[in-house]
Parts: sequence; structure tokens; C-alpha cells
Amino acid sequence: MVYPKIPLAQSILQIFLAKGIQTIVISPGSRNAPLTIGFASHPDFTCYGIADERCAAFFAMGIAQQTQKPVAVVCTSGSALLNYYPAFAEAFYSQIPLIVLSADRPQSKIDIGDGQTIRQENVFLNHSLYNANLTEEASFENDVKINEAINASITQKGPVHINAPFEEPLYETVEAFTVNAHIDATIPATLDKPLGDLTPFAEIWNASKKKMILVGVSGLDANAKSINVIANDDSIIVMTETTSNIHHPSFVNNIDTIITPFTKEDFEEFQPDILVTFGGMVVSKRIKAFLRKYKPKHHWHIDPLRAYDTFGALTHHFEVHPNTFFSAFYPLAQKVKSTYSSQLAHVKYLRKQKHDWYVSKMPFCDFMVFDKVISNLPKNSQLQISNSSAIRYAQLIDIDPSIEVFCNRGTSGIDGSTSTAIGAAVANGKPTVFMGGDIGFFYDSNALWNNYIPKDFKIILINNGGGGIFRILPGHDETPVFNTFFETSHHLTAEHLAKMYGLAYSKATDAASLDEAIATLFKQNEKPQLLEIFTPTVENDKILLQYFMTVRNSYQQSK
Repeated sequence: MVYPKIPLAQSILQIFLAKGIQTIVISPGSRNAPLTIGFASHPDFTCYGIADERCAAFFAMGIAQQTQKPVAVVCTSGSALLNYYPAFAEAFYSQIPLIVLSADRPQSKIDIGDGQTIRQENVFLNHSLYNANLTEEASFENDVKINEAINASITQKGPVHINAPFEEPLYETVEAFTVNAHIDATIPATLDKPLGDLTPFAEIWNASKKKMILVGVSGLDANAKSINVIANDDSIIVMTETTSNIHHPSFVNNIDTIITPFTKEDFEEFQPDILVTFGGMVVSKRIKAFLRKYKPKHHWHIDPLRAYDTFGALTHHFEVHPNTFFSAFYPLAQKVKSTYSSQLAHVKYLRKQKHDWYVSKMPFCDFMVFDKVISNLPKNSQLQISNSSAIRYAQLIDIDPSIEVFCNRGTSGIDGSTSTAIGAAVANGKPTVFMGGDIGFFYDSNALWNNYIPKDFKIILINNGGGGIFRILPGHDETPVFNTFFETSHHLTAEHLAKMYGLAYSKATDAASLDEAIATLFKQNEKPQLLEIFTPTVENDKILLQYFMTVRNSYQQSK
């Protein structure tokens, strides 16, 4: 076996092995050579080399997103570390375990004008669950910090930072460990907090005729028993985000379609007495605006770790897994006679009719592309979606329950979506489709500089010549300022990128060519594919706004 000669590097390797941290994403560099040599030379580590640090961090996060186990990303000293920050922040808000392991210059080299030195200690302080600022020599104190950092990432589900200074020479090796690191063999489990007496909450619940349950990003693992109990109560309506991955015929999975056309009277009619939330971040701006203005009397959030007061109405945080809560709570709950659920079911039925009619008649546009692509996704595949317009369009479309959907909604940034999707595809082994817009894709185009892209990986790139989201948001005005600084108008295409990185390339420019491209897209799995779909820049927002006008009329006419 080959091991780094530097004792501190040996300690890190030993503790990582003992803690089961086996997936390592390595960014190239010299200062991290002791770590790179150690990880890459040991058969118990699975290592990936990604040149672009920002892409490397998001790739690592994509793997951790799927496995829910910490993945380490390793870099050299200097600005390399700062390129990890977007993914680090995303992991923090999305509760994804990520370990950033940065090599550093010795303390004596900092702030003396030496090359490739920055102040690396605590650089992620505002978003890190633990900062292990190591000293140069191997020590018990260092080992404790490494153990605690890993434990924090596991138990608190988020990112941690380990900063390790190394002095030259960096590349020397030995055939056996020369130090015995201190190993904290216990990894504290993430335990539910005691629920306490639920009777007062049950009394509030049983006296309320309008209860809303809202499920955010990745609200996975809700058991079937809990779902069925919820679904069979007339006083409860359940709204699920596309990214919740929770399905039931009675649930509302296209929130924006339902509530965007609401009038003041509609909002008042559906204002809940009690709001129960679980899962992560909420995509829908409409539901957030609704609940902030028409606040529930009670807002209960269920999560073992965190509770955000998203609507300015939080009254209680149950620090347990949703299944734990529902199992304990529902024996105390009573069915309440109410029309709350049936009223929303009526709205849902009418909206669905108008939705289907409008989609069948609409011209070629972004909306049509999302509808056609999502409707033709293979069962039991995974859909990764970028932010901005992409995730919002997906929220309007029914997605087969066998398809898992993910999106980086922690920070809601456009950076790193492609890299995350590739990492997720590597980890889950499922056929994975990534859908995104042109600005986010070109912004993260180094994601394709990756030797590990699965052969069945598909990219659906919707190219409308700029940031289409800004045409939907307030402030749109057809001026040079808008086109240049907001929309970022361009005439770029991904064709040559695909060729450079060895992806099969096809394109569509209208409904007929889109149908043809989709028909062949999922038949070929010999190499990754990129389908670029060119849609009309100035028509997409008008078609979307008309859609909401159409579905609004369906409900108003029925009253």
C-alpha cells in the first residue's frame, strides 16, 4: 500500500475510513497532494477527479443528494476553495451531507504575500455546521475535530469544512501508517425529540374545519398509512410540490395552476385554520404569497432538525420525522364534517379540464416542450430540473408517480444544476434526464467536462435565447437594458459543446421535430445525449399568462 508521508494526512485517511466516508471527489492541485495520493491509492475509497472546482462540489452534492451519506470534496489551497461555496450553501439549505476538505498553507505562510494563500479558516462560517481548523502536526486535538466534523455532517444533514495545512514536501509516500489516529467509533444517531403531550394540538385540530398540509422539496419516506389517513379526511387538503415525490389522487400537485387565478374571495374561502408543513423548501411563489397574506391561525412544521417561519405564522416545531408525528397524532384526531376538501376537488377538476384543453391547442413554446417531454419520460426514471422557468413549468404538469424529481432549491441558484444531475445519475444508477434552460446550462457548461457521465444520461436543453424568467416577472420592458442586463439575450447553441464533450446531439425547432426527437431520444443509450430545443423568445410569456387566464375562467364560470 502507498500512503502519504505527512502524518496529518494519514490521520485524515484513517478517520475517514473508520467513519465510512468512502466517496471522494478530488479537484486537481499540489497542496492537496498528500490527500489525493492517500485517497486515490486506497482500494476502499471511490474517487472521482473533476477539474472545475464549482462543478466538482455540485457533482459531489448530487451523489450525496441520492445516497444521503456524506461525500467529501478535496481541493488545494487558495481560490479553489471559494469555488466550492455555491454548492456548500446549497447543501446547507437543502440538508445534504457534504464534507469540504481543503488543503492549506502552513499558518506561517498566511498574510505574508505568498502565492495561492487566502484566509481559509472559517471561510464558510455562515453556512457550515462545523469548522475543523486543523494545525499542521497530527494530534489528538486534530483527530477530535475531524471526528466531530464528520459526525455533524451525518447527524445534522449538511455541509462541514475541514481545513488541513501541509508543509512541503507534499508528494513523499510511505508503505505503512506511521501514526494511529484517534477514532471516535460512535456516530450519534439523528433522534426524534420527544413529542410530549399532543392532546392540546389534537383539540385544536378537531375543532378546525379547514386544514392544509403543504409538502416541500424531497418530502420522501412518508408511509402509505399516513398518506391514506390524510387523504380520507374531508377537512384536509394536501398540496404537494413536484419535488416532494409524494403522490395521491386527491392531492394537489400543480399548486400554481390551482391558486394563481384565485380572486380575493377565493383566497378567503381557502384560507386554512391550520397549516402543517414538512419537507424542504417550497418552490411555488404563489402559495407563499397566499399564506403570508392569508395567514393560518396555527402553523406546525414537522422536521427533526429545522423549521423556517416561511409564512410568518409558525406556532410550533415538531422535531420528529413526519411518520413519527402522524403515527402518534392520528389516533387522537377526529374526522370533522367539512366541505373544504370537496371544494378544492371541484376547483381541481375544472382546472384540469381547462388545462388539458389549453395544452392541446397551444402553439409551439416552452410550455409545450415541458408538457411533451415530461409526458414521455420513461417510468422509474429520475428527472433533475434546473431553477428559474424550468422548475416553474414542471410544477404545472402531472408527472408519473414512478419518476423521482429533484431540483436545487436550497439557494434556488442557476449554478451547478447540470453538475448535480450528473452526480445524482452516477449515484442512483437510474436513467436520468436533466431539463434546464439555456442561461443556466451555459453558465454550468463545464459540468460536461466530466469523465463519469453515464451512457444513458439525457440533457433536454430549452433554448429560448435568454433568461425567459425575466419576461414573466414584474419589470419586463422590451428595451436594450432589459435585453442585455436582465434577459441576457444571446444566439448561442450547445451543438459544438456536445461535440467537444462526446455527447450525441439533436435539435428541435417546432412541434413536429420535437415529436420526432423525443421518439428517438430514449431508444439510444450508447452515449450521453443532448437534445436542444429552440423555442420562440417573445411568445413564451404571453402563452403562459394566457394559460392562467383560461384556467381562471373555468372556476369563475362555475360559481
